Amino acid sequence: MAGPVDDCPLSAIVSKGSVIDTCQIQFMKIIFLDRDGVINKYPGDRLYVTSLRKFRFLPRAKKAIALLSRKGYKIFVASNQAGVGKGTYAQRTLDSITAKMLEGIEQAGGKITKVYYCTHRKEIGCSCRKPKPGLLKLAAKEFKFSLKGVYFVGDTLRDVLTAHTVGCKSILVLCGKEKLKDKDKWVTQPDFIFNDLLATVRFLTGYKTQNRPR
Repeated sequence: MAGPVDDCPLSAIVSKGSVIDTCQIQFMKIIFLDRDGVINKYPGDRLYVTSLRKFRFLPRAKKAIALLSRKGYKIFVASNQAGVGKGTYAQRTLDSITAKMLEGIEQAGGKITKVYYCTHRKEIGCSCRKPKPGLLKLAAKEFKFSLKGVYFVGDTLRDVLTAHTVGCKSILVLCGKEKLKDKDKWVTQPDFIFNDLLATVRFLTGYKTQNRPR
């Protein structure tokens, strides 16, 4: 399989090595985003964004979300934040980080419909900690839509597994945890791979560009 698509809107890498046209996906107007490694800088394995100072947007993330918003997408964030359950940082800190994130996105012209977090420790065995799909199911129930075929953008194989569990299309971005060089070792394969969120959004929205797949 070739490398990830950067900005080309007319083709994308899929796990079977095929290419699809964006005209097939224009009707999809709901999307899920993971947070760390997709919207903001990945803090590192087994680490957390524990303060406002440590929350830093990835370079093209706000532009990507603004483009999704202009195209009429309802955008949901679904993220594990077990650091709260572990006592590494407080719920009020997470709330402040979320407020900062939403403010920055809105200032750039984007809008997040709702943010869903699982703050439980892994050993609790809850239904909302990814790769279990509880956060996605909660959003679907609250906003009354089917998860079938909805896109979920994440930076980890956990996100890919979460998407596949409920029939979502998985998109893995390479600006966070996972690296393409490890692809042969992945326990599951995403439906699509892009370099970052903006490359993803340009594909999904049919954004015209001169760039070609690498």
